Amino acid sequence: MNEIGAYEAKTHFSALLQRVRQGEKFYITHHGVRLAALTPVEGAASVPVQDVIDSLKAFRRGRRLDTPIRDLLNEGRA
Repeated sequence: MNEIGAYEAKTHFSALLQRVRQGEKFYITHHGVRLAALTPVEGAASVPVQDVIDSLKAFRRGRRLDTPIRDLLNEGRA
């Protein structure tokens, strides 16, 4: 695991997160003492954008824009 100082981690946080997204792991240190580990979340998977769009389109099918909110709320509570 790579080590990175707290100040450098703060300064380059966005780039650091991109590297973590790609699977890298880091220890964050302060005066050479390890304080924290920055690692990817286990099991975190991104959903392809097109899948989300298709899911929203499927959800909209059969729904009218004039459906009363009360009906939508009741449908969610069933």
